[in-house]
Amino acid sequence: MSNTRTDHSEWNEHCERRELARLLPPPPHPEPSPSQLALRRDFLLAEFARPRPFAALTARWRGLVAVTVIATAAALTAVALTPGSSSSHASPAESAASAELLNRIAQAAHNRPQPPAQDSQFTYLWTVTHFKALTETPEGTMTRTDTTEVVERWTAVDGNREGLLRRDGADEPLPSVTHSALDSPTYRLLATLPTDPDALLKLIYADAVANHGPGSGSTTGPDHEAFIAIGDILRSSVVPPQTGSALYRAAARIPGVVTVNDSVDATGRHGVAVARVNDGRRFEWIFDPTTLALLGTRTVALSDGPWGRSGDEVGSTAVLAQGIVGAPGEPIPPEPAKSSQSANSASH
Repeated sequence: MSNTRTDHSEWNEHCERRELARLLPPPPHPEPSPSQLALRRDFLLAEFARPRPFAALTARWRGLVAVTVIATAAALTAVALTPGSSSSHASPAESAASAELLNRIAQAAHNRPQPPAQDSQFTYLWTVTHFKALTETPEGTMTRTDTTEVVERWTAVDGNREGLLRRDGADEPLPSVTHSALDSPTYRLLATLPTDPDALLKLIYADAVANHGPGSGSTTGPDHEAFIAIGDILRSSVVPPQTGSALYRAAARIPGVVTVNDSVDATGRHGVAVARVNDGRRFEWIFDPTTLALLGTRTVALSDGPWGRSGDEVGSTAVLAQGIVGAPGEPIPPEPAKSSQSANSASH
């Protein structure tokens, strides 16, 4: 992460513009059906029942929201569900469903026990990854190759000591972390992140704007980059329970997030997913439908192209085990699958 500042004027202006866009009525559109209005009303009331949104607003914004509420409930319903600027749009029903699921996942993550980590210990992560690689031939055409990697990673909790990387059974030293950042965080850094989802999302957006905003050459935009950044942390790190809960609640506030009723991780385990579409691909986070624990991630092509045909998997990862151990090389055996839909895990 090259810049984590959250108080510069440009970012404040960006936040104010996004908030005004949420508060202003949308352009004229066909009248929603009664069932859609009921769903939007229920979602809006559930959002306002939580103390967090108003506690985080300044007096200026609280007054503006109050005026809007008094003005018209119908306009408020449309306002609350107007998506921000994004390359991916979700209907109000999809937004409500994904927010509800992510908040359930957040509660499950918060309740999941994990002993305190000491700086002398190591995080342990065991993953299986399938991915496609594109290579240009001398004739100018593209060839696609499929690769599978089984990786175990031991990283010092504070990053100050050498760890261990075991890739497909071969060991190599993992250097100590000289600069912990959101794109390569240590457990200790993750434990210091804000647990208020709004403050955490602001930090993540600041990093997204700094690295993928105007002038960066990025075409994905800060909304999708924020979704990808959170997914990378959850998939590639051992995350403290309170931080993990805050990350999921932060993700529920990103425009364009939807649910996928059935998805499959890199070892064939089925689960429910939250996802976001960008540039013709759907990026999914997959969860056990019973325990709501993270199973892995998957990317799916939504149109024919160099990655394959519409519906083909571009890449997937399965998280088989994670936790805190005493030393590099010490494993944590994976828990038995608790979901009736789960397939057998990959052999170790």
